[in-house]
Amino acid sequence: MNSTAGAREGHTAFPPKLRWTESTPLHLTWAGMMLGLFWKWKFFLLADRIYEAIPIHHEFFPTWLQSATVLRIAFLAAAISVVAGWITEQRGRRCFAAAVTWISATVMIWHQGSYNDMTFVTFWWCSLWAFWYTTRLEIDTPEELYRKAGRLSRVIVSVVLLGGASGKWTAEYWSGDVLWEIYFLDRDFWVFNWLRSSFDGETLRNIATIYSRKVVLVETVAGFAVWLLPARWAAIIGAVVFTSIALFSNFMLFSVLSPLIGLSLAGWMPRNRNDADDVSASENKIAASVGG
Repeated sequence: MNSTAGAREGHTAFPPKLRWTESTPLHLTWAGMMLGLFWKWKFFLLADRIYEAIPIHHEFFPTWLQSATVLRIAFLAAAISVVAGWITEQRGRRCFAAAVTWISATVMIWHQGSYNDMTFVTFWWCSLWAFWYTTRLEIDTPEELYRKAGRLSRVIVSVVLLGGASGKWTAEYWSGDVLWEIYFLDRDFWVFNWLRSSFDGETLRNIATIYSRKVVLVETVAGFAVWLLPARWAAIIGAVVFTSIALFSNFMLFSVLSPLIGLSLAGWMPRNRNDADDVSASENKIAASVGG
């Protein structure tokens, strides 16, 4: 009888659900950061070989900011420290790992071999957010932490979007000249290959103008809109905008945008804790009644 009842309970009990915890925003951001570095790996290996064969030389900067070895160590330290922070449950070690990630990212945005790569710029912003989050985790209440984290993530997302948009509010971008030369003329990418095969030269040039203006407007509007939308909508729209930029422009941009996608999703505000507890209690009652 007991074994039969146990089997019935095992078959009828509801399976555990994935739940939003205080570590979830941090893990989402770290996942995006790791994906960005992974996406950059092949290019980084090529750049590393080039810098080893042809050393960087710039009189203004110290030698260590031109060393290929320093850049190599910083890249690997950033990747390893993200993984170390993810797997540890001890607060001090997690904060230390997050600090190492941020310091490594700082070296990469200063180093003459990587300072002009937007991958490391967005990685730096996200590592700064992650370091801040680890220092507040287990100190702030969950509700307060989520509120602060969501607001800070929207600040960073807005800064990146508006920074990109401000550089595109030029006559060359508004006319479509820049993206025409970069993408539409001969870029081997599914969107532009399809457009070149489907439209004549004059129509394609007009599409380039529309496409370019769309990019400028989307980045500008989205940069301001994250402040006007509810937290969940801001998180979804931020992730969708960053994902669509890479899907419709260049898959390599995922190295730049993956950290921002993770950070956008980290701004998702979970349901009210009392509501969640009520739902959980109801599920338990239903499972018990069915099992009984």
